[in-house]
Amino acid sequence: MLSKPARWWRAAAAVAAGGLPCLAFPAPALWWLAYVALVPWMLLLRSAPTGRRAALEGWLGGAGFILAVHHWLLPSLHVFLLPLAALLGLLWIPWALLVRELLGGDGAGGRAGAALVLVPAAWLLSELARSWQGLGGPWGLLGASQWQVPPVLRLASVGGVWLVSLLVAAVNCAVVLLIVAPAARVPAVAGLTGCAVLTGVVWLWVPRPEVSGGLRVAVVQPGLVADGPDSADRRFAAGERLTRGLAGQHPDLVVWGESSVGADLTARPDLARRLAALSAEVGAPLLVNVDARRPPATETGTAGGAGGTGAAVGSSAPGIYKSAVLVGPEGPTGARYDKMRLVPFGEYIPARALLGWATSVGKAAGEDRVPGDSPVVMDLPGRPDVRLGPLVCFESAFPDMSRHLAREGAGLLIAQSATSSFQHSWAPAQHASLAALRAAESGRPMVHATLTGISAVYGPSGERLGSALPTSASTAALYEVPLARGTTLYVRFGDWPVGAALAVLAVYCAAAGVRSFRAGTPAPEPTAPRARTARG
Repeated sequence: MLSKPARWWRAAAAVAAGGLPCLAFPAPALWWLAYVALVPWMLLLRSAPTGRRAALEGWLGGAGFILAVHHWLLPSLHVFLLPLAALLGLLWIPWALLVRELLGGDGAGGRAGAALVLVPAAWLLSELARSWQGLGGPWGLLGASQWQVPPVLRLASVGGVWLVSLLVAAVNCAVVLLIVAPAARVPAVAGLTGCAVLTGVVWLWVPRPEVSGGLRVAVVQPGLVADGPDSADRRFAAGERLTRGLAGQHPDLVVWGESSVGADLTARPDLARRLAALSAEVGAPLLVNVDARRPPATETGTAGGAGGTGAAVGSSAPGIYKSAVLVGPEGPTGARYDKMRLVPFGEYIPARALLGWATSVGKAAGEDRVPGDSPVVMDLPGRPDVRLGPLVCFESAFPDMSRHLAREGAGLLIAQSATSSFQHSWAPAQHASLAALRAAESGRPMVHATLTGISAVYGPSGERLGSALPTSASTAALYEVPLARGTTLYVRFGDWPVGAALAVLAVYCAAAGVRSFRAGTPAPEPTAPRARTARG
């Protein structure tokens, strides 16, 4: 039985240990720390005197993880971040119970081997559950900390960020076994060797994307613009000025960041004419992002589904949209993508009738934006061999969205983003790093264009191309982007590591249920032979 001081110390240690992995993500970017960052938390959980205590410390550690990885949301959510972290922390309870169950002994028998498979699978289960858009999406997945490690990015091309998370969690589990279970050193070393061999085999044998041609892409980053009633016009003018400086450099495409245009182009034909003139002057189409209320006459929504050309048809719901719009020398081409997955609280409030009070304590959305209907693949004017797959803001965190665009023929992925609300935090660096993973998973280059930085461009293997544009920059930069052919295993087979993890957990739960049933069934009474009666 723990004393009261011991209970409090363990609770504080759980919160701190849960937050430790945040240092593996940008901006600290101590990627190597991820391979041992879970060890203190797991050592605490395995020593929990009861399952109830392990569940509590799993919950507290999960809340600490969410607070640490998302601490930059405090200016927007304020105190609301605390109950949100407490809610999401519940998702780590099954993992915590499994850690105590499988790592709490001496590792004898098959427990160590089972732990090396089941503990990482349970970790992935918690990541999968919180990846639902309504819970904030897949931001801060453990595997995402490895965005700058080339051999691990190759693993992402096989099983996405999910396979990387499994590998990192498995290494942490093996390290725990080496520390506390001398009887389990053989399976622990075998587990570490297996992770290394898998990474090496994938690095040596999985084909790299086949480069075929290239594209000259310019990213326009206007930089910070002071808030005010005319801030949207001043931001537009800054983007216009920087784009004009690209004349004579012969780009094939110019990309502006999220919310770079603050009015619907039908309602403001003067802006449409200025963009068309810019396109003619630089000799390339512009992909801008319109964040505005759509007038009733133009409520025509998204293009007709993935693989379409981007012709404006479909949704007619009134409201504010965030839309990637392609503009050529003759004006808007008709290619438009309306953002589908909106940021909870930032762009809409889930269950507004219940949680609308969040607008009074932070910078939550005063009005819900309208989501688009479907993904869009756009044809690039002047380059019939290239199609564009646009995403907006935190949609770059979702592996399934970029995978879908790659399957539908996108040769270049583009994420238009704006993190100016979090300019001096870890958010810009975290967001930019996600594009490396999406590029590696899909085998397609990806452009991450922002208003205020960090803007970055990645090749089809997830390698960075050129220099990133920091948050202090107000500039336009031209990148030589290699295009690639072929299909990665992840694009072909999807989230198979998730399915495998769920399958092994289901088998374990079924086997545990059978054992529990057998243990609770009373043994049959011995049957005595029938007595014979003697008759006189």
